[in-house]
Amino acid sequence: MAMAITKTRHDLNTDFVIAGGLVHDVGKLLEYEKKGRKFMKSEYGKRVRHPISGSALALEVGLPKEIAHIIATHSVEGEKAKRSKEAIVINHCDFIDFDIEKSK
Repeated sequence: MAMAITKTRHDLNTDFVIAGGLVHDVGKLLEYEKKGRKFMKSEYGKRVRHPISGSALALEVGLPKEIAHIIATHSVEGEKAKRSKEAIVINHCDFIDFDIEKSK
């Protein structure tokens, strides 16, 4: 979805949209843990949601601040922030997918 939007508009940084789309949920690796056959909130995840931990991880491994911004603002945590154009695309595409899955 994000790539289709990027191909239609000419004012978006394609590299940021691709990278943001690929890593926006990386913090879920810290937010959840597998217990038996189920995935549950980790103790860490009960206190820190994936947009925050994912943004920190991105900066820790040297990703550009623009990618960390997309990760940090792709969910409700970003409602109070001024999102970049690329972050707006990832936020909306993420919620389209989330809402469709939720409706099943």
